[in-house]
Amino acid sequence: MAKERKSSGRGQRDLRVRVKSAKGRKLSSTLWLDRQLNDPYVQRAQKDGYRGRAAYKILELDDKYRFLVPGARVVDLGCAPGGWCQVASKRVNALGTRKSKQTGTVLGVDLQEVDPIPGCELHVLDFMEDDADTKVKQWLGGQADVVMSDMAAASCGHKQTDHLRIIALCEAAAYFAFDVLAENGTFVAKVLAGGAEGDLQKLLKQKFTKVLNVKPPASRSNSSEKFVVATGFKGNSES
Repeated sequence: MAKERKSSGRGQRDLRVRVKSAKGRKLSSTLWLDRQLNDPYVQRAQKDGYRGRAAYKILELDDKYRFLVPGARVVDLGCAPGGWCQVASKRVNALGTRKSKQTGTVLGVDLQEVDPIPGCELHVLDFMEDDADTKVKQWLGGQADVVMSDMAAASCGHKQTDHLRIIALCEAAAYFAFDVLAENGTFVAKVLAGGAEGDLQKLLKQKFTKVLNVKPPASRSNSSEKFVVATGFKGNSES
């Protein structure tokens, strides 16, 4: 499948994998395969043992904002295939391997079963169920310090509709976070830039001391995705 070809004028070799067309394969599938095979983050994920390139998005966000600290209790919504949980487990010291640091907790929930991840507690759960927040707090043994979500609604191919769907999903995740976060907690979630996220931003600014919109380097340059990082949860006054 792969061929090497010389770079012009430098005598070096271009190691890009060239994907040949195949009978029965759509052009879109060929382009996706070409992108995957030549994506440096995909290659790094395979080398580093992560379950997908998305792991580097949360790594880069945490490198900048430092919310996955040892001892933190973390909830990962829509955690499949588990790359974000893998990162969180190491950073919050969920396995207790760093004896001088506090031991954290990582709880992953998804609509489907997820293969076990060292240091993580994984549950099949629809976080939109009425009692989902109660279950999560019981499993955690208290409130969360971080609620994070890399979820994306199933695409229908219509850009505006897809944008509205993911904004609605992010809003649902935010309301869940309001129910389970401890004061000063952090909410991190994927959104799509597209103009309909104004109400979500307004809501988060009411609930958190700082709300930032970030596109980490691991996000593909041609993608409209970005991440909202809301820190300093103010708590629920009614409670």
